[in-house]
Amino acid sequence: MQKALKFAAIAAILGVAACSNDSSENEKTEDAKDGAPQTQDQKAPDTMTEQAEFKAANLAYLEENKKKDGVEVTASGLQYREIESGDGKSPTAEDFVTVHYAGRLIDGTEFDSSYKRGEPATFPAGRLIKGWTEALQMMQVGDKWELAIPADIAYGPDGAGGVIPGDATLVFDVELLGVMTLEEAQAEAQKQAEAFKIQQLAFLEQNAKQDGVEETESGLQYRVVEEGEGQSPEATSMVTVHYAGKLTDGTEFDSSYKRGEPAKFPLDGVIKGWTEGLQMMKEGAKYELFIPYHLAYGERGSRSIPPYATLVFTVELVSVDS
Repeated sequence: MQKALKFAAIAAILGVAACSNDSSENEKTEDAKDGAPQTQDQKAPDTMTEQAEFKAANLAYLEENKKKDGVEVTASGLQYREIESGDGKSPTAEDFVTVHYAGRLIDGTEFDSSYKRGEPATFPAGRLIKGWTEALQMMQVGDKWELAIPADIAYGPDGAGGVIPGDATLVFDVELLGVMTLEEAQAEAQKQAEAFKIQQLAFLEQNAKQDGVEETESGLQYRVVEEGEGQSPEATSMVTVHYAGKLTDGTEFDSSYKRGEPAKFPLDGVIKGWTEGLQMMKEGAKYELFIPYHLAYGERGSRSIPPYATLVFTVELVSVDS
């Protein structure tokens, strides 16, 4: 995951933590996904018989695993084995933790890995699946453990979004790299936010000097790639567009091109930079838009957009539909 996206995830989790300490299991699942990278889909068992067999196989795995040298079992059923020993601080459920990890099913199918993303992840320890929350509080900074987490303290009989099958035992390698209190995490997020804001403003200042780049009174920057000859939309028009959006470091966060079909939406239902930029275009035009944070997702950002982020879009106005 790119640094900017990690920063967005930390900021989003901090926002949740600041609002409430009580949440449903579903909310915990969603928050954990926010702070972690996208996982690969895993095919779930198709029939009740297959599901029963899958559940039995996962329970049998746990029975065999607990017999291995070094494996400890807690009252909840969590199994863990120490791979490397640390001597640092242990987190509480209220703390934030920075970890490297890889998660797999019992057949070895890997569904998530911070190692593959090349960067550790930061999570609130108390807003993860129960098996993680329990294990993390027993670990010390510097520890590396292998966890075998039964389904009832993982994602249960329902699984998770097509990624984790119902009744799945999850096997994780986890390294605890750091512990922060909520206050320390908030301070770190603010520090990163300020540095990122300065970086984004510097990008816009330099970008305005590039050949062909124009800037409007609002601060929107644009470059004409191709001019069109059709009609221009109004602020309330329905439009059909093809587009790709990325951060200033090149990280792409959305693309109608990759989905294979253009998008259709009302122009007054999108970010201000789009509403302004599209009204300057004619059907058939292709522009590059450089949208400052105050015309995009502002100081809070969104799920995949960091606070203060400048957004770079390539946009084709296919048609004005109303």
